[in-house]
Amino acid sequence: MSDEKKKINGGDVLVKCLLKENVKYLFGIPGGQFLNMYDAINNWGREAGIETILFRHEAAAAHAADAWARVTNTPGICFGTVGPGATNLISGVGAAWADNIPMITIVPQVNSEFQDSFTLQGSLDQITMYKPITKYQKSIRKLKEIPDAVRKAFREALGGRPQPVLLEIFEDAFLEEIEEDSLILLNKENYRAIEKPVVKEEIIEKALELILNAKKPLIVSGGGVSRSEAWNELEEFIDYLQLPVITSGSGMGTIPEKSQYLFGAGVAGMGLKVIPEADVVLALGCKFSWTMGHGAEPFWKDSQTLIQVDIDPSIIGRAKPVTLGIIGDCKQFLTQILEKAKKKDRIQSRAWLEELKITRQTNIEKLNKKLLKDKIPIPPKRLIKDIFESMDEDAILILDGGDISVSAAEQVYDYNLRKPLSTLAATGMGQLGTAVPYGIGAKLAKPNKQVVAIAGDGAFMINIQDLETAVRLKLKNLVYVVANNDAWGMIKSGQKLFKGKRYIDVDLPAFDYAKCAESFGCYGEVVTDPNEIKPAFERAKNSGKPAVLDVKIDFETPDTTKLMGAMGIL
Repeated sequence: MSDEKKKINGGDVLVKCLLKENVKYLFGIPGGQFLNMYDAINNWGREAGIETILFRHEAAAAHAADAWARVTNTPGICFGTVGPGATNLISGVGAAWADNIPMITIVPQVNSEFQDSFTLQGSLDQITMYKPITKYQKSIRKLKEIPDAVRKAFREALGGRPQPVLLEIFEDAFLEEIEEDSLILLNKENYRAIEKPVVKEEIIEKALELILNAKKPLIVSGGGVSRSEAWNELEEFIDYLQLPVITSGSGMGTIPEKSQYLFGAGVAGMGLKVIPEADVVLALGCKFSWTMGHGAEPFWKDSQTLIQVDIDPSIIGRAKPVTLGIIGDCKQFLTQILEKAKKKDRIQSRAWLEELKITRQTNIEKLNKKLLKDKIPIPPKRLIKDIFESMDEDAILILDGGDISVSAAEQVYDYNLRKPLSTLAATGMGQLGTAVPYGIGAKLAKPNKQVVAIAGDGAFMINIQDLETAVRLKLKNLVYVVANNDAWGMIKSGQKLFKGKRYIDVDLPAFDYAKCAESFGCYGEVVTDPNEIKPAFERAKNSGKPAVLDVKIDFETPDTTKLMGAMGIL
């Protein structure tokens, strides 16, 4: 009887390490150096609970991993082959980096004996290439390095301010073998901190005192609330102290839409009234990006008292001077300050809050009255209103595009419930082409939820090839709504506003997205009548296939786009 011990290769070890972190899907396209990884998944990995999801472009695969991470609050895993696969992943990884999304990107490297020999796909410094858009990069040459590198990747991706990381694995490490019983894998609590740091009591007391003494306090709920899953604590805190709230783009859904304390997202709509009037601002996990007017005049006031809470010290005071900067996790901070607040008398009413409620209701009534008209081509805001009213209350919403995403963000709290981790937009990078892959990633993460993506026609075309992936995966109740005005709308708006309507390279030829979708195997339908939006959505939802609605809309410039143009952002 043989005493020979079972041996495993680098592909087996990588898969075992990923399973230890409960990874379910790897999003990408295969390459020659990944053969042992694929073999491990085929031989035993599927049974253990891990699978690859094949895409038609690596950028789309990265976007899908990004969507998975946004919806589940766990790192998404994407991969691509050495050289061109690695370069193609960059746009998707960059979008995740800009929005502080945890992602692990895995790329191989050619066998070390071929380094600097101009071999196929070799001689590319992938580590340096990824440094600007990843928090950590590790090149692995030996099999024994894989477990520690994977642990470090997850620790870095999730620790502090979450961001993508890169693992580069030389083919040598994939081909090498070890005895299986010599492999030691640690549980996550044995190699990274699980508990969040506690904020000093005197700092909590000072923050609470500033809020209680404010005449017009305002809370800004940012991405830090989403990532720390602090929405329950936030809702209880604002309810107890009667505090108005706005969210950043990354904080959408952290306050229930039906809350009487919610007054919009970013420097748009009600935000234009609430923000400059506030005297004390509590910013939770908000870095004051462009969606928040950079924290600067005229939207914000230098005279405002700012309490800024962020897990990343480099964000504190970076955009706007602070009165009190607090390094900490938003959930832990809110837990502590809520406990202190409950020892104070409950605030019964705030005059400013009542004034804001009246203004908000008046604005909604005015918009509703305007959108009752059945204009053709369809006004963008009518399309958005009807789609929002048709969606399931717990649907996942994806925004992809320029002006249409801006219009949707202006209305996002008026007509549909936004649950936590259910609104996906590549806000920081302004990345286009996310709709199709975000939809796939979100649907795989939450298969029982409806997923609806609203995209401009220009943006939708960028990753249209992966409609085939959605069909191949047999995804249902996944509806893509193409807001089709035959234009690169936001840039056309810029030429309209600031260049005397001298339109260059912004008008697109007419294209039938519904017929194109049908050729991939999707349900497709063209909508030209505003009264057909809701019936068409029902047909799409119930089609049993991924669905594309090609909705012909008018070219209109949203108010926020005009504002961004005036700020010099366009």
